[in-house]
Amino acid sequence: MADQLLSLVTAELAAPADSRAVAMAGAIAARYPQAARAVLFYGSCLREKNLDGLMLDFYLIVSDYRAAYGKSWLAAANRMIPPNVFPFEHDGLIAKYAVLSQADFARLNSPAADNVSVWARFAQPARLLWVRDDEARRSAIRAAASAAPTLLSLARPMTQAPDDVLALWETGFSLTYNAELRAERKGRSRSIVDADPERYRLFGQAALAQGLPPSPSGAQAAKRWRRLQRRGKILSVVRLAKASFTYAGGIDYLAWKINRHAGTAIQIKPWQRRWPLLGALTLLPRLFRGGAIR
Repeated sequence: MADQLLSLVTAELAAPADSRAVAMAGAIAARYPQAARAVLFYGSCLREKNLDGLMLDFYLIVSDYRAAYGKSWLAAANRMIPPNVFPFEHDGLIAKYAVLSQADFARLNSPAADNVSVWARFAQPARLLWVRDDEARRSAIRAAASAAPTLLSLARPMTQAPDDVLALWETGFSLTYNAELRAERKGRSRSIVDADPERYRLFGQAALAQGLPPSPSGAQAAKRWRRLQRRGKILSVVRLAKASFTYAGGIDYLAWKINRHAGTAIQIKPWQRRWPLLGALTLLPRLFRGGAIR
């Protein structure tokens, strides 16, 4: 990893964050005393000054799933379909946190990932709010620093302006949004870059200067993105099904997120709470027809 990009990522992850988010990160880690290695804070809440009423997003990095859960079936679920996602409340704030092992966090930020969900997020700003020790810090930083080169390398053959670094970012984010079931309004991918173009210019130039990972070109690149998009949407549905077992109140969270991002007014019926998996799946056709998720 080139020194310039690694330095930028290190500084960004160490930048100040809301003290309540820092406290929440520590409280999440405390739930896994034998396994917790790092807690990262990411998402739109990073830009908010008032966190009340918002859903904060964290990743908990653990040494391995057996250490995190013991012999529980949750370890197998996390290993087979990473990550597991759980709700959390602390000091009046609400959040969700996703659990990944150190090995999976590194792999899913790299070109070896078979889906976009992790590197698409950590190519964006994040904060490293809690670490077990220096080795855990170095591991988390190295993994997160792989995200931007991964995104840009896959976006480059898909843009008509491969030397325009901001166009590369916008192309990459647009493609990743099509690789998940995202409850976002049209143009969200561009707004990510517009929120801090200088940041994306600096990170992009550093990634290009170090040399991007090799990626296919032309028809092969388009084929790879179709595969990522197909797999990503299947994984989104599978994770939704898994969350109905692991995430308390998951269907209410799903409705809240869609309403917040897509401007809809979905209300969950009692039977959907009673059978959350079936209830969540029945939302999908209506959401596709309405364009709330793509």
